[in-house]
Amino acid sequence: MPDAVVIGAGPNGLVAANLLADAGWSVRVLEEQQEPGGAVRHDRGVDPAFVNDVFSSFYPLAVASPVLSALRLEEHGLRWRHAPSVLAHPLTDGSCALLDRDLDTTAGSLDAFAAGDGDAWRRLHELWRRLQPDLLGALFTPFPPVRSTARLALRLRAAGGLRTARSLVLPVRRLGEEEFRGEGGRLLLAGNALHADLAPESAGSGGFGLLMAMLGQTYGFPVPAGGAGALTQALAHRLRSRGGRIDCGTRVERIVVREGRAVAVRTAGQETVRARRAVLADVSVPALYGELVPAEHLPAQLMDDLRRFQWDFATFKVDWALDGPVPWQAEQASRAGTVHLADGMDELTRFAAQIAMRQVPDRPFLLFGQMTTTDPSRSPRGTESAWAYTHVPHDIRSDAGAEGITGRWDTADRERMADRVEHQVERFAPGFRRLVRARRILAPPTLEALDANLVGGALNGGTTALHQQLVFRPVPGTGRPETPVAGLFLASAGAHPGGGVHGAPGANAARAALRPNRALTGVQRLLTRRDRTGAPRRSPTG
Repeated sequence: MPDAVVIGAGPNGLVAANLLADAGWSVRVLEEQQEPGGAVRHDRGVDPAFVNDVFSSFYPLAVASPVLSALRLEEHGLRWRHAPSVLAHPLTDGSCALLDRDLDTTAGSLDAFAAGDGDAWRRLHELWRRLQPDLLGALFTPFPPVRSTARLALRLRAAGGLRTARSLVLPVRRLGEEEFRGEGGRLLLAGNALHADLAPESAGSGGFGLLMAMLGQTYGFPVPAGGAGALTQALAHRLRSRGGRIDCGTRVERIVVREGRAVAVRTAGQETVRARRAVLADVSVPALYGELVPAEHLPAQLMDDLRRFQWDFATFKVDWALDGPVPWQAEQASRAGTVHLADGMDELTRFAAQIAMRQVPDRPFLLFGQMTTTDPSRSPRGTESAWAYTHVPHDIRSDAGAEGITGRWDTADRERMADRVEHQVERFAPGFRRLVRARRILAPPTLEALDANLVGGALNGGTTALHQQLVFRPVPGTGRPETPVAGLFLASAGAHPGGGVHGAPGANAARAALRPNRALTGVQRLLTRRDRTGAPRRSPTG
């Protein structure tokens, strides 16, 4: 019998398993798919000569994460690669905002849009430099991050106090207007905010866009050499070297609860795997509460709160094998690993508004990845392994375009949407479609079939909006990995601090499980206060 069973071999599950193994626990990881990694995998499914990342590709949060740094994955084969420049946002008139790890290069790019905007970027970078250590500390440590928050408050006071705090909660459109005269700096912030489901007019999108932009300025947007799965392979190798076990092709159907405590899991193959100390779940929040754990073991308030749980945007992705480099009109875009494609701030707002109205956007904002530019091992010399993804509504009512995409995501829908994505690329890179040797289409249902945590193609385990962060994540009054069931911990992106490949939810869950002689926490007292009928519940010790 292992000390711990971890459900899901995504990055958070593997981080949790590694930390438990480091503490001397025996660990067994159960993964539904035929290989570990969750949304951190690659293959040669588009063309045998090309490596394509199936889901995520660029990992600024991973290299910034103290959680992953402490695992020393370089000792287990991980190597990082960088494109010549981090990110480009070209416009159809040939101008281009460029984010580069060299601060002067970024500033010079923005001065081309409006004199003085380079200095404005330097001022934001100086603010970031002051806040960075404690901001990242607060982001990557269990909630509430008391020490980091206290230090961060002091740094905020020194950096302008309430005025700085105001800037961080602004919508990114407003933040850009206050800080920059030209469109270049505004686009770098707003495009980065839309890496999550934060529209340009969303509160807090300014702070998130600034965070992602400054992570790129400081750390770049690196990729694992050889493919995204190299990060997974390093995590898995490290775990196995410490005696951990990973069983793939093993779907967990039920968490066994006895006397209020998680004691085992039951698989689809009817195997019961007992856990001596803890069960950690790297699964989506709705999958954990009410599916893996029957509602009879959960408070009525929690089940009611789950009706209000909000997913982040659905995702549509296309992978390509290209016969040559992308023919960008703006030359600077050819040097960037990531390229944002929207013809100005208003087009970003239009895109987000169409999603809010449950329409398939007619001019989708694209995040475009040039993988061979970033890591030459991904495809033969002179070619490019590339991808683009965009967002669509979960519940589609209409198509803002003329093609009549329905949201059924049958073959006709998939092909029409992939063509729309390619036409959007063509606006910024005429001749792109002539280079396509092969393509693979990953519609929202396809993404979910490949990773059950990506419900409807949602990448971040739930919305990044303020109403589902901190003490509101995943539901009000939580913010921590403990659950109403003793010995059961939420280890997925559904928990604080949310999506992105940084390992913090898994690390937080492992640390909570490792606390010796753990008494019932305040979070658990809150969650278990009433049973499903509303009557007071007794604690396991009472």
